[in-house]
Amino acid sequence: MSKDTIYSFPRERVGQFTFDKSVVDVFPDMIARSVPGYASILAMIEQLTTRFAKPGTQLYDLGCSLGAATRLMRNQAPADCTLYAVDNAPAMIQRLQEILDADRTEAHCQVELLQSDIRDVSFDRASFVVLNLTLQFVPLEDRPALLRKICDGMIPGGALLLSEKICFDDPLQQSLLTELHHDFKRAHGYSDLEIAQKRAAIENFLVPEALEAHETRLRDVGFQQVVPWFQCFNFASILAVKLS
Repeated sequence: MSKDTIYSFPRERVGQFTFDKSVVDVFPDMIARSVPGYASILAMIEQLTTRFAKPGTQLYDLGCSLGAATRLMRNQAPADCTLYAVDNAPAMIQRLQEILDADRTEAHCQVELLQSDIRDVSFDRASFVVLNLTLQFVPLEDRPALLRKICDGMIPGGALLLSEKICFDDPLQQSLLTELHHDFKRAHGYSDLEIAQKRAAIENFLVPEALEAHETRLRDVGFQQVVPWFQCFNFASILAVKLS
């Protein structure tokens, strides 16, 4: 695993963050050192797959990146399921295909890789859908339609796992949790320069919302059971279940 040094040198101009080859090469290190609780969320995705993935249904990992969730899901799903791993970044899909090709362990279910905007995906007989740190990159105005489309394409008893960076209405709370997140990054080896330049790169590209906004929207689009189950600093995860 290569170390993330993308923002370690001063730049005259920090461009918008993109999921290009330079990011792909260091992505596992980047996300592990940037997202507190990431490993815990992955472990629960694996556990939840065993609970919600039903025989003969479809599973979706939306914004799959290098397939950390995909690889866990495919080993827990029933053999007659199809798991669609979707990402719009060609470099991500290409590298994930190489990873899957090199993996000699026997997968329980079929995996289909799709290079696509997740807004263009059709959902059919979905039993478990994962949006792990992905919705935050979708334009705000498109988020309700995407979530409604997921819910409409889901079987009764199906579930959505939504993990996001969140923000807070209280300025003091927002400031404190931002600083705690930066402390986390420093503790994992990022310099103040790297933190500042990365923050500039994702500004207006990654758009967080309050936890309450996510909960309300999920209920509005048809999920009857909406349970925030995890939070670490300014990252949270929600389980939304379609009961009928």
